[in-house]
Amino acid sequence: MAEQDHRISEVVVRERARLRNFIRRRVADPRDVEDILQDVFSKLVEANRLLMPIEHVTGWLFRVARNRITDLFRKKKPDSFTDAALEGEDGELLELEDLLPSPDAGPEALYFRNVLLDELEGALDELPNEQREVFVAHELEGQSFKEMAAETGLSVNTLLSRKHYAVLYLRERLRSIYEEFAGGREGT
Repeated sequence: MAEQDHRISEVVVRERARLRNFIRRRVADPRDVEDILQDVFSKLVEANRLLMPIEHVTGWLFRVARNRITDLFRKKKPDSFTDAALEGEDGELLELEDLLPSPDAGPEALYFRNVLLDELEGALDELPNEQREVFVAHELEGQSFKEMAAETGLSVNTLLSRKHYAVLYLRERLRSIYEEFAGGREGT
């Protein structure tokens, strides 16, 4: 029993920082990050006590973390799109807010802004989880494909493919709203 406890302690010490960073990139609230981290290690202790064989502990920990993150997002409504940030051409951080019509530009701009935000959130929600995670991590969180591959164990090509399909879907899904906006802007 003491030997098992020692092995678990070694795994916790070795994987804690990496696992916390993995969770932190996907979960905004630090309290939720810590809750998920503790839950993952709790599952490890439980699995060990039940003598469940775990061949690849690191992969297993990340899989449990992904499942807990998914559970969290099912319980909570995702953060608003207006909280997302992108990097501009000169390296400055642009919030999505800066890319949308100003709410002060009149009632038409405010209406279009709200419609666009609703459409973007809806379109992202419609993506399969794997595609949404890659798209959000790369486009909104600025994570590289190499980083994602190291975290997930998936190949860069798999991640690229998932993002490609997400972009194709989002383009098609948002095309009508774009054309409506562009058509309305040409008439003014």
